[in-house]
Amino acid sequence: MSITRALARAGAVAALALATAQPAAALPTAHGTAPAPAAAVQRAVPPTTADVVCTVNDNGVNYRSGPGSQYPVMGTVNRGQKLNAHGREGSWVMGDLWGGPTGVWIHVAYLDC
Repeated sequence: MSITRALARAGAVAALALATAQPAAALPTAHGTAPAPAAAVQRAVPPTTADVVCTVNDNGVNYRSGPGSQYPVMGTVNRGQKLNAHGREGSWVMGDLWGGPTGVWIHVAYLDC
């Protein structure tokens, strides 16, 4: 499943939850009912089974604090690093690096999702 399609599904579940005044966890997904989110965790897109795992496809890839080259570089990652993608803005994917920082942004050209 492409990241765009998966994130669109996650957004649709959240929108349906708002429109029906039901928690997203109570709404059906492609895999049954979405798991209940952790109480203290807040992310740009509600946690669902639609989160996508992406893999960095090059060495020395910058990750940034926001969706654009004008945002500061927070660090670099190498080929093979995994990222749980939670959102996308333009050509930038936001997610959490496995074993590293959360809420980072990487350009889609450097990710295989």
